[in-house]
Amino acid sequence: MNPSPNIGIKKKQALTIKAQRLAGSDACLNCGTALQGAFCHYCGQPDKRILRFFPVLLRELLEDIADFDSRFARTMRPLLFRPGKLTRDYLDGRRFRYTPPLRLYLFSSVILFVLAALTTNWALSLDELDITADDRGNVTFNVGNDEQPAARTPPENAADAGSEAETTASATDGDAVPWYESEGNEVTIFGTRPWHPETNPVRILFAPERLNRWINEELKKSPEKGKMIAENPRLIVNEIIDLLPKVMFVLLPVFALIMKLFYAFAKRFYVEHLMFSLHNHSFINVVFILAILLSLAEEGVEGSNLSWLSTPVSYLVLALMIWVPVYLLFALKRTYRQGWLMTAAKYLLVGVSYSAILILTTALIGLISFLKV
Repeated sequence: MNPSPNIGIKKKQALTIKAQRLAGSDACLNCGTALQGAFCHYCGQPDKRILRFFPVLLRELLEDIADFDSRFARTMRPLLFRPGKLTRDYLDGRRFRYTPPLRLYLFSSVILFVLAALTTNWALSLDELDITADDRGNVTFNVGNDEQPAARTPPENAADAGSEAETTASATDGDAVPWYESEGNEVTIFGTRPWHPETNPVRILFAPERLNRWINEELKKSPEKGKMIAENPRLIVNEIIDLLPKVMFVLLPVFALIMKLFYAFAKRFYVEHLMFSLHNHSFINVVFILAILLSLAEEGVEGSNLSWLSTPVSYLVLALMIWVPVYLLFALKRTYRQGWLMTAAKYLLVGVSYSAILILTTALIGLISFLKV
């Protein structure tokens, strides 16, 4: 007599969620199309219920953000070590194996700026600003003036003290002279004439009058803003970190437009240049993430038994910085498939053009951040 097939087999433990609630559907819950597999062939929605264990939901969330699966691993290797391969494969139609370019850029950008916000401890140098304030709140604001005020000696007798008090009172009772009209406090922003809210205000062409008025009103508060920043540099640092991700995202299509201009006769669409821009900016983001982490590691090992690692780590950071321009040159060559001479010439022209835009943008970010403090 044969033994029962169920002997020796342990009964499965019951799930916390009933099997009926985890079972698949006969029709797509999104569009109603009859299902013939794990995905709807009409709209693409997977046949998954939201009622699942929390670790599963967490893993799917990470997959939606950064594709934490084999695609993510396949993307990082060429992104860091094979210049231009991601863009070349994407343009040739081999796309599904890699993380989408826009998602890759957004994820690397978020990680970079969050890491920068958590680790940045900038000490702003305000050597050009001679900012002093007395007990009454009167602020002296000198720009670019190396001359130090003469030290005042105490009066020798009460009569001199009384006359000095009268002189001080007469000087302060009148209308205070604005800082931008005081001798030595001339600030030139545009052109050659010193800035003045009435005679020479900031005027941005095509900008609404309300914006121009706000800029000049904020510039009037420069002494107070300078004093606040001198006491707490994080005020302007926070504004800069808040603006940088938005500005860099705007610069992505600008860089693609520059590429379009320099490759106007290459018969390539603008979207191809945009994919190149996304991949290369993502690469730069990842390199800076690694550089920040390595710098933190270098600071962590100093003064410990692992202090000998400080020198190799610093050399590794230097190697990463050198790898960036080399990588971009090879990426340009591999993506657009032109000769080395033409590639090098366009590499220099694109680099100079984009660097000029970055310098102008950096100055603009600094000005806007100062105005927003």
